[in-house]
Amino acid sequence: MKLRFLGATGTVTGSRYLLSDDTHRLLVDCGMYQGVKTLRRRNWADFPVEPSTINAVVLTHAHIDHTGYLPALVKKGFQGKIYCTKATHDLCKVLLPDAGFLQEEDAKYAFRKKFSKHEKPEPLFTEKDAWEALKHFESLHYHETFEPVKGMEVTFTPAGHILGSSCVHVHHKETDRTVVFSGDVGRQNDIIMRPPEPIQKADVLVCESTYGDRKHAETDPETELTDIIKRTAGRGGIVLIPAFAVGRAQMLLYVIHKIMSEGRIPKLPVFLNSPMAIRATEIFCKHHKEHKLDPAHCELIDSNTTFVRTVEESIKLDSSRYPCVIISASGMASGGRVLHHLKTLLPNERNSIVFAGFQAPGTRGDALVNGAESVKIHGEYWPVRADVFNLDSLSAHGDYGEILAWLDQGSLKPDKVYVTHGEIVASDVMRKRIFERFGWDAEVPDLLEENNV
Repeated sequence: MKLRFLGATGTVTGSRYLLSDDTHRLLVDCGMYQGVKTLRRRNWADFPVEPSTINAVVLTHAHIDHTGYLPALVKKGFQGKIYCTKATHDLCKVLLPDAGFLQEEDAKYAFRKKFSKHEKPEPLFTEKDAWEALKHFESLHYHETFEPVKGMEVTFTPAGHILGSSCVHVHHKETDRTVVFSGDVGRQNDIIMRPPEPIQKADVLVCESTYGDRKHAETDPETELTDIIKRTAGRGGIVLIPAFAVGRAQMLLYVIHKIMSEGRIPKLPVFLNSPMAIRATEIFCKHHKEHKLDPAHCELIDSNTTFVRTVEESIKLDSSRYPCVIISASGMASGGRVLHHLKTLLPNERNSIVFAGFQAPGTRGDALVNGAESVKIHGEYWPVRADVFNLDSLSAHGDYGEILAWLDQGSLKPDKVYVTHGEIVASDVMRKRIFERFGWDAEVPDLLEENNV
């Protein structure tokens, strides 16, 4: 069996791993690249492997950097099945069509405003392409063993990162070797998600390293958010929180409801302005057994927030002049309705922009949290006068200490560990920490590298 790294090497996006033997090819994750332009261009390049030769795809979770290339893969000839957990399937029904729709809208907007270098900008895939890809999906329960390709048995175990997220265990029957892909690993003490389940066996481990070189701030996110909202409302400003539609948006809704019900912040209107996040919130309540909140809490999330569903409602919200909290996708300010809010709110020093987790290099979120004086949105530069914060303690990724503690909870003794899904320095530091802590042979692979496993 061979393992080839088709993405997520030297970067936190574009997760794609190919397992193959003499007769079959299994792709684990099929994500889009995000961040700097040189990475985004890879989305438009030919896929490293002919899509029609891939027999099946298995997904760790629903985030676009792990699933977003699927419609393009199907469009280019993939004909097999796509396997995932039940909640991941439900979320992909939201995320993938929405991603296609947004790409179509962004292409139309670029054409109207003439800020693209292309005469007629085209989306990578359309909403229709996304629905076509969803026809290939098949969902399973955690701990349910299945055989997506002949000779490779796969099992999902909870990874704790977001709803439906999993570690993917692949057992190759002929060689009796097991390769485990961590996916994105959640926190040990997350506000709403349960901790990741320990791994008991792996001959080869592919481990993420988003926070491989640092720990989360030891601050209370409720206190931080309380202070920001109180100060901003006190000067008549608006708090805008760019948030990932899945996981982060629901966590923020819960925290804001909690501190408001406890009287720690004034009673302010809270708006969830993301059709994707709204539908994800409804799915979150449906799969309540996967997280710490009971159905009653889910009802509180729904009733405490105004869901902004239409474009007309979003435009009207953009003209608000009274203190409120707006949660809108995307989490790194790379697209969607949040961009229009940023254009309105960034130039005014009364407002606050609050990011809630890792910002990939090259994204607007990264530029803003690192003190940019202006940012480019829709072909124009907009001044940054609003206060900008990053509540790193709200991240859904375990930091290096949490991941090491998680690895220590199982009975692992892998022959090899491949450290991926991190910036170059973060992955290399994580590699060193794994070796120093456990003595395991750890390596940071190069893009398109292939190894026997």
